[in-house]
Amino acid sequence: MTTNNKDPKIDEEKGKAPIPGGKVPVPPTSLGRNILITVLIFMIITAAYIFFSGASKPADKSISLSELAKDVTSGTVKTIEVDGDALTVKLQDGSTVTAKKEVEASLSETLKNYGVPTDKVSATDITVKSSTDAMYWIFNIVPIVLPVIVIIFFFWYLSRQAKGAGMQAFTFGQSKARMTDPSDQNNRVTFKDVAGAKEAKEELKEIVDFLKNPKKFLDIGARIPKGVLLTGAPGTGKTLLARAVAGEANVPFFHLSGSEFVEMFVGVGASRVRDLFQKAKRAAPAIVFIDEIDAVGRVRGTGVGGGNDEREQTLNQILVEMDGFEPNDKVIVMAATNRNDVLDPALLRPGRFDRRVVLDLPDRRDREEILKVHALKKPLAEDVNLVIIAERTSGFSGADLYSLMNEGAILAARENRKKVSQFDLVRSIEKVMLGPERKSHLFSTEEKKVTAYHEGGHALVASVLPHADPVHKVSIVARGRAGGYTLKIPLEERKLQTKSEFLDDIAMALGGMAAEKMVFGDITTGPSNDLQVATGLARAMVTRWGMSDVIGPVALESDGGRTISGGAQADGDMSEATHAIVNSEVKKIMDEGLVRATQVLTDHRKTLDAIADKLVEVETLEQPEYEAIIKSHGITLKKKVDVVAEIAKA
Repeated sequence: MTTNNKDPKIDEEKGKAPIPGGKVPVPPTSLGRNILITVLIFMIITAAYIFFSGASKPADKSISLSELAKDVTSGTVKTIEVDGDALTVKLQDGSTVTAKKEVEASLSETLKNYGVPTDKVSATDITVKSSTDAMYWIFNIVPIVLPVIVIIFFFWYLSRQAKGAGMQAFTFGQSKARMTDPSDQNNRVTFKDVAGAKEAKEELKEIVDFLKNPKKFLDIGARIPKGVLLTGAPGTGKTLLARAVAGEANVPFFHLSGSEFVEMFVGVGASRVRDLFQKAKRAAPAIVFIDEIDAVGRVRGTGVGGGNDEREQTLNQILVEMDGFEPNDKVIVMAATNRNDVLDPALLRPGRFDRRVVLDLPDRRDREEILKVHALKKPLAEDVNLVIIAERTSGFSGADLYSLMNEGAILAARENRKKVSQFDLVRSIEKVMLGPERKSHLFSTEEKKVTAYHEGGHALVASVLPHADPVHKVSIVARGRAGGYTLKIPLEERKLQTKSEFLDDIAMALGGMAAEKMVFGDITTGPSNDLQVATGLARAMVTRWGMSDVIGPVALESDGGRTISGGAQADGDMSEATHAIVNSEVKKIMDEGLVRATQVLTDHRKTLDAIADKLVEVETLEQPEYEAIIKSHGITLKKKVDVVAEIAKA
């Protein structure tokens, strides 16, 4: 497998930068769990009631009123305590008995009715306990009230959960935007936190100035653009820049994704748009940020969904809201997308998203600045040189560089070291590009030899062809889905690539397949990824960049691989005859690339054998070791740019 960490125009970009701030939604608790909690609470309350109600020990003996009357008459009763209809009788011998009296009559009347002399009743110490005592009410009312309270609580708890699931229809029309308050210093982002993207920051400083001092613009009759569209590859910092604008202007920041407008119910998206802009106007000056706006802003009239397409209704409402601003409305609408080619033209016209800020992948200097930002909270060893890391990460986005620094810190912590070394960062580059090493993946002797010749073929063709990038590392250690890889890095940053460079890249990609066929007389499944990359590059040369002599300077496909028909982009509009010509040209380019790769390997067979033998022995060749082998066989190296010296001069 070949790996070139520059920015091929047909390769897909990957990764998104983490977005600070924002609340993380808490997942709803399941109904079964709520019922279990309610039952447990009920059991605890019941146990507590039983414990306290049983705390008073029952009397040793219970006697009837007639026996009590006899005891009072005989003088064996010392005291009687009356608590409602319950009597606690203490005898002269110190023992205690209980009895029950009639509820309607007093104890004195009851004893008299049983024939107890008045003087005997008077001689007995009778104490009446107040019936308003707290424990009296507790033990008499709690058994009645407690079950009712528990039942009410149980149904209230279930109904509250039902509101979260079944009653959401009443809140469908409300916006789900998350607001970052300007006073929240923990989540505040400024331009100092955004490395690189100098031109983009300059464009956005006008927006900040307008939000801070709108009178300066309004007095002279100027109207600041109300819509700012941030476009660029994934991970280039579109969301981060939008947050930085809000942080610099110190205004509320409303953030949501384009997909959050659309629901299964017709009209919900439009209602949410209205609610969002109403909230923003009440909080003005403010910024509304819609991430991935292409989810609702695609070209209308495609025939999908008809006139009642919910996505189109939402887009229509966005257009109306943005065009309905008054001159003094201090609300800026920002949006981000990496597919601005599919947006509806009405979104891009003056008065709506009329200012477009393009964020490119960072160049070498920008990558160095981004690495410094991500290294602020990481203890770096003395040998760390971020200039070298920036050189070796051509084509990395800001999100990739964040991941690189994070992976380096993880590798150092895994080995129980307190500082991140240069070796950790170098290993992290390959981990971000290809995935972790699969050390448990064991090759047989034959597979190891085939892989060595395969990767050696890639490296040797890249070193011989004049327009291919120089090789920095060759390895047959499995990493990610690749059984081995050849890492090549461009000599210098470049935005444009020539036809000669593409042809050399295709030949280099087919070098592994050519080596297998030449040495072993057969081919394996190893070149599968190489064939996909090379074929895609050859097809782009024919259909997108006009690099075919037969097709000529005609663009038949867009960047997304869709055919172009009269300015509109559609699928499947290319005729069968044109398809045949395209396929013939792609095959011609691939065949020529394979012939060139085979010729290089045939002319330098001894060098190929030396590289493969060394790979079988050590498994990985770094740039100095690899270059020593090819120089010993008479191959002249390409001129290498001294990046450190260049930056020092600048």
